[in-house]
Amino acid sequence: MTSSLPSHKLRVLVVGSGGREHALVWKLAHSPNVSKIFCAPGNGGIAQLASCVDISSTNINALRHFAQEARIDLTVVGPEAALIAGIVDEFEARGLPIFGPSAQAAMLEGSKAFAKEFMRKYRIPTADYNIFSRPQDARLFAQKCPLPVVIKADGLAAGKGAIVARTRSEALAAVERIMERKEFGEAGQRVVIEEFLHGEEVSMLCFTDGMNLCMLPPAQDHKAVGDDDQGPNTGGMGAYAPAPVVDQTMLQLIHRRILQPAIEGMALEHRAYRGVLYAGLMITAEGPKVIEFNCRFGDPEAQVILPLMASDLAEAMWLVSQGDLSDYVMRVSPQWAMAVVMASAGYPGEYQSGKVISGLTQSADPHVMIFHAGTARGPRGRLITSGGRVLAVTGLGSTFQQARERAYHAVSQVSFEGEHHRSDIGGKALKYLSILQ
Repeated sequence: MTSSLPSHKLRVLVVGSGGREHALVWKLAHSPNVSKIFCAPGNGGIAQLASCVDISSTNINALRHFAQEARIDLTVVGPEAALIAGIVDEFEARGLPIFGPSAQAAMLEGSKAFAKEFMRKYRIPTADYNIFSRPQDARLFAQKCPLPVVIKADGLAAGKGAIVARTRSEALAAVERIMERKEFGEAGQRVVIEEFLHGEEVSMLCFTDGMNLCMLPPAQDHKAVGDDDQGPNTGGMGAYAPAPVVDQTMLQLIHRRILQPAIEGMALEHRAYRGVLYAGLMITAEGPKVIEFNCRFGDPEAQVILPLMASDLAEAMWLVSQGDLSDYVMRVSPQWAMAVVMASAGYPGEYQSGKVISGLTQSADPHVMIFHAGTARGPRGRLITSGGRVLAVTGLGSTFQQARERAYHAVSQVSFEGEHHRSDIGGKALKYLSILQ
């Protein structure tokens, strides 16, 4: 029997401050089952839809205290660090409903070594790999392994801890950067060195109550900072959904070979997984293989997936928090969505903040959403930049080309000093769609 929503409208707390959290707040604000939204700490764009609370996303005690004092019915966690730090365990121990996996379940993202061993145990297709905790062992392996190769920091590195090495010297330099120079801090205590997979990358997300799962539209992220996938990896420079490389047959394969075994395997490990499970996949010649698991919504994937969700997000999240998604049916809009990230000069390296953003009010197109990632209110109330990724501009359309044109037109109307964005987001989808026609 489904755990139905409370008789009263929900007071919701969203934890986080990025574009993903703005998309979550925006979608929850459309729910007829939500009366009030708070966001901790939020940002300049979120403040237009929710009451922002000045509490860090990792200050779990303060967040729990606020949830109790403000009579929060449901807390939704955006960033992975809070999940891995155990926010769900703390809230559930106090009887506070919360959407997200426990710290034990969030290890799927918290440790790449754990995730790889888990996939091997439950026969979930992934790249061949080796795990090293001593730099000298990693170096010895890097000197003889087939190239190209991917070298990953074991722990959290804000989406930047995976280095593709195409030469022997690059492989050795990656080991040095991660394990000896500690560029990613404690995340680099161990490294995973794995085979380089060839194919198309896809982000596949699903809601799960620990047993049942409900798939969201497949998305494709663009990690590299520059056009044609050039330059260093970022947290994501743009995305689109649905990814046309994933047809109905491929969706069923992903469900059967990857998502269902992962959820069942976590239950068998006594790490029941509740929340949103994000499988970063490579669609290879042998079929879909897992690059990594994440324990939260992707960013910028959330900014293209959530606008396509025709169902009530608050209801889905409530049912997941209650551990009963059995009767829930996901409805998805037949549209396309594409987002372009506008970033600060220097990102993903060092960047300056405090640049005034202009042109945000020019777009009144109902098919365009501008999600704030790194913005704040500056002097005289003007919106200024406060992060590396500043905005994610999402266009919707009945065709992919229409969604793309709307997104880039809106991008052309917004500006801030040093702004840069990729001009080729969606290029792969256009090529793929032209082949299908």
